[in-house]
Amino acid sequence: MALLLNTHLHLAIDSLRRNRGRTFLSALGIAIGVASIVLILSLTGGINQLINANSDRNNADLILVRPLAGKNATESIIDEFTSNNQFTKSSLTLEDVKTISKIEKVSSTAPIAASTNAIKIGNRTVQSVDIVATNADFANIVSLRLKNGQFLESSLRKNVAVLGYDIAMQQFGGTESLAKTFNYNGQNFLVVGVLDKIDDPVNYNGVNLDDSVIIDIDFASTFESSIQIQQIDVRAETTDSVTAITESIHKELSKTKNGDQNFSVITSAEDMHPAGSLLSIVSGMLTLVASISLIVGGIGVMNIMLVSVSERTREIGIRKSVGASSGNILLQFLFESIILSISGGILGFILGYIGAFIISLMTPFAPHISWQIIIITSAVSLTVGILFGIYPAIKAANKDPITSLKYYR
Repeated sequence: MALLLNTHLHLAIDSLRRNRGRTFLSALGIAIGVASIVLILSLTGGINQLINANSDRNNADLILVRPLAGKNATESIIDEFTSNNQFTKSSLTLEDVKTISKIEKVSSTAPIAASTNAIKIGNRTVQSVDIVATNADFANIVSLRLKNGQFLESSLRKNVAVLGYDIAMQQFGGTESLAKTFNYNGQNFLVVGVLDKIDDPVNYNGVNLDDSVIIDIDFASTFESSIQIQQIDVRAETTDSVTAITESIHKELSKTKNGDQNFSVITSAEDMHPAGSLLSIVSGMLTLVASISLIVGGIGVMNIMLVSVSERTREIGIRKSVGASSGNILLQFLFESIILSISGGILGFILGYIGAFIISLMTPFAPHISWQIIIITSAVSLTVGILFGIYPAIKAANKDPITSLKYYR
C-alpha cells in the first residue's frame, strides 16, 4: 500500500512538473486566498495580544463597571467600539461611585467620563481635545507616573488639570507646563501635573492618556449638567476578594437602581477592552470574505484538473489496460489536486506573513504567529484540494479504457 501511494505521489509530481506554468497559476489562486486569511488572522491576533497584554498587566485585582445601552448584543458591541462617546445615555452616576467605594475590601474607585471638546489656551483655540474627568484614585488604579507636578490630590483646589505627555509637548510647550492655564467650557483650569510618556493607545479604559487632559469629575459635574460616566474602575485590596466584590457591586447597584440591571461588571478573566468583542466579529467576517477567493482558486484548480484529465485520456486508457483500477486512477488525479492546493497553501502562508509584517511596520502591534493559524491554513488547503479535485478524479476514474485508447489529441 505504501509503495502504491508513493507511486501515485511521484506520478502526480511528474505530471505537475510537465506543466509548470499552468501549475503555478493554479497554485497562485489558492495562495491568494490563503494569504488573505493568514493576513487577517495574524493581524487581528496581534491586536488581541496587545489588548490581552494590557488587560493582564497587574490587573488581576481590577474590576470594571460599565453601563448597558439597552440594546441588543450586536448594537451594544458596535457602540462600545466608538471610543469616548460610546454611551449617549450612561446609566452610571457619581452616586454609584460612592456606593461602590463603600463596599468592603474595595481599595480604590475611579469613574471615567471621557469626551472630546475644544479648549482655549490664551488666545488660541485647540479643537478636538480628549477630556477625561476622574478622581485622585485613578492614578493609583492605572499606575500613572508623573513627569512633573502632582495628580488630582484632594488638598488641591478643584479647577486643576493634569496633562498627557503628548498634548503637553504639542499644545503647552513641553513637560514644563506647570502653572499654565486654559479655558474649558467657560471654566479656567490650572495645570498642576504632566504625565510621563505612557505609549499605550489600546487599553481597557478606551482613552489615550498621552493625548488627554485630565480634570476632577466632581468639579466637572458642577458646570456640566449631565456628565456621562462611561466606566468605573475598581481596584480590590486582594485578588482573592474580586469575586466577592463583583457580587456585592451587582447587589448594591441593583438595590440603588431599584432592580434595574442597566450595567455590567467585568473582571480581568473577561475581555476588558471595549473593542474586543467587535474585533472578533470583524475578524470572522473578513475571514469569511477572504474565503470567497479560496473558492475561486478552488474552481481554478478543478478547471485545470479537468483539462488535465481530457489531455491524458489515452494515458488513462493505457494504465487501465495494464491493470490499473478505477481507484488507482482516482487517487492519482486526487493526489495532483491535493499537491497543487497544498503548494498554493504554503505559498499563501509565506505571502500572508510577509504582508502582515509589512503592515505591522506602520502599526503599534506585531503580527501574531501561532500553530493554530498553521493548522487552519493546512486544513483549508487540504479541503480545497479534495473538494475541487474529487470531481475531475472521479471523471478520470470512470473513463472507459477501450474508448480512452482510441482517443487522440
